[in-house]
Amino acid sequence: MKLTRYTKFTGDLSTSFGLDDLMQALSDFLLDSGFQDPFSPFQNMDGEQTMDDLREAIRQALESGDLLDEDAQEQFDSLPEDQVEALIDKIVQRMKDENFLNAEEPAEGQGQGEEGDGESSRFEVTDKGMDFLGYKALRDLLGPLGKSSLGRHDTSYEAAGVETNGSSKQYEFGDSLNLDITATLNSVFAREGAPTGSGVLNLEYSDLHVQQADYQSSCATVVLLDCSHSMILYGEDRFTPAKRVAMALSHLIRTQYPGDTLSLVLFHDSAEEIPISQLPRVKVGPHYTNTREGLRVAHRILQRSNKDMKQIVMITDGKPSALTLADGRIYKNAFGLDPIVIEETLQEVSRCKRAGIMINTFMLAQDFALVQFVQKVSAMCRGKAYFTTPQNLGNYLLMDFMSRRQKMVN
Repeated sequence: MKLTRYTKFTGDLSTSFGLDDLMQALSDFLLDSGFQDPFSPFQNMDGEQTMDDLREAIRQALESGDLLDEDAQEQFDSLPEDQVEALIDKIVQRMKDENFLNAEEPAEGQGQGEEGDGESSRFEVTDKGMDFLGYKALRDLLGPLGKSSLGRHDTSYEAAGVETNGSSKQYEFGDSLNLDITATLNSVFAREGAPTGSGVLNLEYSDLHVQQADYQSSCATVVLLDCSHSMILYGEDRFTPAKRVAMALSHLIRTQYPGDTLSLVLFHDSAEEIPISQLPRVKVGPHYTNTREGLRVAHRILQRSNKDMKQIVMITDGKPSALTLADGRIYKNAFGLDPIVIEETLQEVSRCKRAGIMINTFMLAQDFALVQFVQKVSAMCRGKAYFTTPQNLGNYLLMDFMSRRQKMVN
């Protein structure tokens, strides 16, 4: 259902809509993965995050009729070309002023005019803009599932805390002094008898009782994201939905699980960790899938963590087809399941298992041999395997993360 925001119109079209609506309209452009969608309004762009491309994307958003109300849209449609350019400049400046994006100023002799011979200046989405896109993605993904109760990760353990569950225990050194007054007084009366009226109680250390709360653990998560070329092949963009899910998960952890950590590792011919803030600029890379190297990088990250729970969330659509050798060379074989690649990959899975790391795999393909491989990985690491599609990937992943199906923390 389309919502209309009513504000006092001053005649300046650049302030007649909210920047959050504009960011939502530009989300496909800002999260471009290199996939050429013939139905996308941004298909004619070169895919680079330049100011020229941003201005063109804003123009298309204004022309779409979804951003402005009827009166403002009619006024925009009647503007001459020079005033449209001036309006777009104002909108870009507003995005800068409100810290939705950073833009590099073009060097002397460069610019967007016909006289400039250099390239257009580039821009990048700020942390604020990234967080907003993550919030929008999280809201869109959880919306169809109904209202969810989000919180920290519950376990079957109990501990002295603030959120009580009705039970109490005798106080031990180190417990939070969340005193259970009723249980404490009952202990005094059971030992001393009824009060005498003097108002003095002989309270001893053994009488102290504290209220119980569910012990809530913290979790270190590494999102292992496949950015090999197959993620945009076969007429389907699988990479942009995966990016949206990673951003939504980042926003969920930051706002609902502040004790958790989230890291992002891309794997293709090789693998590397990147900051979450750089995710909108990531596009698909080389052709092969070095799953083992991705697991190795994720393993090193989780070894540095002191969290109770450690997990790898792997999003991929292809079989392992590359391997980093001891001398740094990359062995590649895209034909079938190469036994050398599979053996080395499963050895890395075994190392993760010994380190107490669970691997949950979200597979965007259903090749028979690949299904067997993924099921074997999940069985080895007590993880789960989901064979899903780009359309429901987010619902599966986020609900799995929040449900926390493991009940014990070792």
